[in-house]
Amino acid sequence: MNSRRQFVKIAGIGALAAGFAPANAMKGNTLSSVKTADTFTVGMAGYSFKEFSAEDTILMMKKIGVNNLSLKDFHLAMNSTQEQISQVLAKFRDGGINVYTVGVVYMKTQESVDQAFDYAKMAGVKMIVGAPNYELLPYVEKKIKAYDFRLAIHNHGPDNPLYPNATDIWDHVKDLDPRIGICIDIGHTTRDGADPSVDILRYAKRIFDLHIKDVDKATKEGKTVEIGRGIIDIPKVVATLRKIKYAGKCSLEFEKDMKDPLAGIAESIGYFKGVMAC
Repeated sequence: MNSRRQFVKIAGIGALAAGFAPANAMKGNTLSSVKTADTFTVGMAGYSFKEFSAEDTILMMKKIGVNNLSLKDFHLAMNSTQEQISQVLAKFRDGGINVYTVGVVYMKTQESVDQAFDYAKMAGVKMIVGAPNYELLPYVEKKIKAYDFRLAIHNHGPDNPLYPNATDIWDHVKDLDPRIGICIDIGHTTRDGADPSVDILRYAKRIFDLHIKDVDKATKEGKTVEIGRGIIDIPKVVATLRKIKYAGKCSLEFEKDMKDPLAGIAESIGYFKGVMAC
């Protein structure tokens, strides 16, 4: 866990990286060296905005300086028509938001798999963050080959027997089409008793997406807290992503204060961007 001094330093850099200038920032202070640009970028997982409209979501994302979104179905229903999908996506596009994937999409029947792939195709994305039932994976593989999509299966920790961790996902997909991979949720990974950096390194070639967050305990009872206030070693996570040359998104899924999340989201994004700036 970072010391208080390290936290203040990182948070200050993060605030600047996110477009905020702390009141006590030193004028003219610059980083002493030029850092190579990271191959990964920051995003938002749509579940963070469960209580908000698409318009309010866009406003909050603009305030925190993040423009990549994994779109959730409460902003775009799974049974939407092409016209409805185009209208919603136009709102995000006009607001400067890049919808880079959809999900998490749960698939419990072949019909729901068909719907998920048609939905993603109409949305114009090439990846689904999802959780198909185990017995549907052979059918999902056929759809992957037909649509040339990627599927990033999301781990949900000790609360859910379906894909509780990255190892379980790997064991089920390692012999399937390489376009079937993992969306690793570092919070649920920690709550399941694993080190997310170890799993990121171990399953590097199948990590397609990342949900970032922090938690207060490495147990099932662990709760989401602002990034930097919990127990996850975020600098280690970032260093591991650099080591594997991860080129996807790191999308914050903020599950605290969901009716009033902006302050916590801004703090979390600022901290993560601060680590990236180091």
